[in-house]
Amino acid sequence: MKRPRTHEEKALAERSWLLRAWKRWHREERDAALAGPHGLMLAELLRIFANLKHVKPAQLIGFVRSIDWASVDAATKLVVIHEFNVAITAIREKNGLPPIDDGLPGEPDTPFRIVRAIVLTASPPDEGAHRGEARPA
Repeated sequence: MKRPRTHEEKALAERSWLLRAWKRWHREERDAALAGPHGLMLAELLRIFANLKHVKPAQLIGFVRSIDWASVDAATKLVVIHEFNVAITAIREKNGLPPIDDGLPGEPDTPFRIVRAIVLTASPPDEGAHRGEARPA
């Protein structure tokens, strides 16, 4: 027979369920991106992220710059940023450092901030008239 759960136990169970759902959603997003048109590029990036402690920041940034991000869909870009964040956070915590350290204003950007800027600032190719623009009849 189950005993009644306290408010704290219920809250902890709900948080645990939400965390599992959030991780499952990210896994599904990653798997969908890997199955998509940019799957090979994403697989290579994930391989690099898994071996990040053996990769120099300049190598990673150079590889990221070599990708045509303007042709990559937004969902895949977000998967890249999320997976990179997870990899960096794990390394930092393993080495006893705070999980996030973006530096202070005036200090050089971290590799994470540089990669994020490269990935997220790429504009998609011009696809013709956009919302609010005139379209030929």
